[in-house]
Amino acid sequence: MSMDELQELASRVYLGNELQAWAAAATSFALWFTVLPLVRAVVLRRLEKLHPAQSADALELALALLGATTRLFLVAVAAWLSLRWLVIPPSIDRTIGIALLVIAWFQVGLWSMTLVTRFLHARQRTQGAEGAASLNILRFIAVTAVWAVALLMLLANLGVEIMPLVAGLGIGGIALALAVQNVLGDLLASLSIALDKPFKVGDFLVIGEEKGTVQHIGIKSTRMRSLSGEVIVMSNGDLLKSRVRNYGLLYERRASFTVGIVYETPRELVGLVPRLIEEAIRAQPKTRFDRAHFANFGEFALLYEAVYFVLDAEYNTFMNIQQAINLRLIDEFAARGIEFAYPTSKQWTITLPAPTAAE
Repeated sequence: MSMDELQELASRVYLGNELQAWAAAATSFALWFTVLPLVRAVVLRRLEKLHPAQSADALELALALLGATTRLFLVAVAAWLSLRWLVIPPSIDRTIGIALLVIAWFQVGLWSMTLVTRFLHARQRTQGAEGAASLNILRFIAVTAVWAVALLMLLANLGVEIMPLVAGLGIGGIALALAVQNVLGDLLASLSIALDKPFKVGDFLVIGEEKGTVQHIGIKSTRMRSLSGEVIVMSNGDLLKSRVRNYGLLYERRASFTVGIVYETPRELVGLVPRLIEEAIRAQPKTRFDRAHFANFGEFALLYEAVYFVLDAEYNTFMNIQQAINLRLIDEFAARGIEFAYPTSKQWTITLPAPTAAE
């Protein structure tokens, strides 16, 4: 093919552009589509080699953001850079622009989700497995918020007036909120649980007449396993309106008990009983003695009141200690002849004098 024929072929117009422009655009696209993924792969490989066991947060974030960059986004960037060589009709240019904006804001949403995930993972490392349920709630709310904002920004870039849309959504949201106010109340309550952390999975709760161990904290309800084995399901809204007693946060348990002995006990033994109670308490591990006193005169017993603390949150530990104290008191009282009191009634015999002869 002669030079003149090549020049004539290059000067031909296809879809409003010369063949030379199409060739430049295709070459540019091929170069960019080759270079961008290659640069991404090289940077990722270099960062992974520099990535120590305990790397800086900035390095981990850079790795995460590069990993979240999709090949579709790289194709869109290469196409956008290549189309500058061409003169495109307005209708086609508008369609291509919309497609590129959709891809770009989809990628922005992915990057935002990566940032949110990194933040939630950092919190989970500090809280451990105990905060997983609350973080799941935060993740659901964050995902909804990120993609809602990305959609609104996409519409704004496409020329859509989003303020009337937001106002309409606000009015519709009010109507929807009135229709599903119980569900929204439970959702906000779950968010409150996630942020305030009044309890966590594994805690033992007493809520009114219900008792159980928290097994799952959901978006609408919380499930507890009761002492008798069944699962108790409570809506989060009702749960936060109740008075919750959380024994999972108990670091020590205050315990008190009362002992009664018979009134016929000698005076010296009456004064000895508080010391016997104190010795029985102090002999147990994980206890802190508080007090023991001859407290009151009961209807049928001399009453002693004792208070101590169990330095363990486990209820079984408390019961084992109380049992050991009771058994020791039985042995100590038996060795000294001190009798425990119990309700009794005494029979009184009245002897009348015999009548005289005069009577």
